Amino acid sequence: MGLARWSLLTMLVFEAAAQESAPPYKFSTTVTGEPLYTFGTSVVANSGFKGDIYLLKPETSKLPNFSRLKPVGSIYTTYLCVPRRSFDEGFPGITDRFEWFAIDYNGRFWVSREGRYEFALVSDDGSKLYIDGKKAIDNDGIHPELKAFGRVVLSAGVHSIRVSYFQGPRYHLSLMLAVRGPDDPEFRVSHMDDFKPPPDVAERELAEKPARKK
Repeated sequence: MGLARWSLLTMLVFEAAAQESAPPYKFSTTVTGEPLYTFGTSVVANSGFKGDIYLLKPETSKLPNFSRLKPVGSIYTTYLCVPRRSFDEGFPGITDRFEWFAIDYNGRFWVSREGRYEFALVSDDGSKLYIDGKKAIDNDGIHPELKAFGRVVLSAGVHSIRVSYFQGPRYHLSLMLAVRGPDDPEFRVSHMDDFKPPPDVAERELAEKPARKK
């Protein structure tokens, strides 16, 4: 067997093994009782994600250093579920930019049961997921819709979450975050309302754990 043929066979074996070991990707993009809006709304909310919007230079090829940029506005959402679609409306009341922009989402969530949580992050273009300031998924770069996975062992209590996303050239994009908890049979859209603290937990506990930025 020639070297080139052997190399091709090896690549195919590794690719097949990777596909077999990957967690199931499919999950419902239906969020019960709520419309599927794009990225969020400008209505201020005290829970869920706050997404700061940034304008990027054309030909940006990866997520920027947000500490060097100034946001042009903010949006709010309790979930990230933007299936692949054409996008040209921009962000009403904030900016008409529909390409070369980034959104840095930050929030906090409550875990009632400790254990291993699996996350699926789907995006077009780049995205990253951080849990408690540590990178859990890296799906960065200019690319068509791609899925990436990460596993995190979480203790019961409050945790910070950050999803950084950017859109390169027009027009198509997507951004979805799904989760599978210790008792979940499959992935589902990660809705922040599913991770609220119990009523007897003071709100100050959420405020005492700031989300770290890099």
